[in-house]
Amino acid sequence: MKSAIAAFALTSALVAPGLAAARPVTFTTTLNNYGGDGAYLVIYLTDAAGRYAGTLWVAGGKSKYYDSLAGWYRATGGDPAQIDGITGASVGAGRTLEITLDLADALFDAGYVLHVDAAVEDMRDSPDDVAVPLTTQGAGKPTPGRRYVASLKYDM
Repeated sequence: MKSAIAAFALTSALVAPGLAAARPVTFTTTLNNYGGDGAYLVIYLTDAAGRYAGTLWVAGGKSKYYDSLAGWYRATGGDPAQIDGITGASVGAGRTLEITLDLADALFDAGYVLHVDAAVEDMRDSPDDVAVPLTTQGAGKPTPGRRYVASLKYDM
């Protein structure tokens, strides 16, 4: 249900009416065994100019920690309207978060960048733990993260 809400929000927000062709995309984020509590993650997009374009998913339910997801928080100003209906549980060390969303075709190969910010209690925050262009050629190829994320992969 949450995936459907997120897909609707994203396709409605980022694609003009009439161009709303979308496809299911599965995002697989695997965390390293970093030895701490569950990680808060946010997966979001910026456009070709680097402007915030939309939030795809937030893993972690306590909004008081969202300011630790620094890149995303700065881009959204911490606006809870950006994440209504697209949140889930935090992700433990060594675990995998897999979500499937219907993503607008117009977002691929158009300069959009997929970001993952990560934060863990009592450990350093990791804005842009992963940042990768959203392209059709990039589908199926894991991208390594910088700190808590071992890899991010999206499949269409």
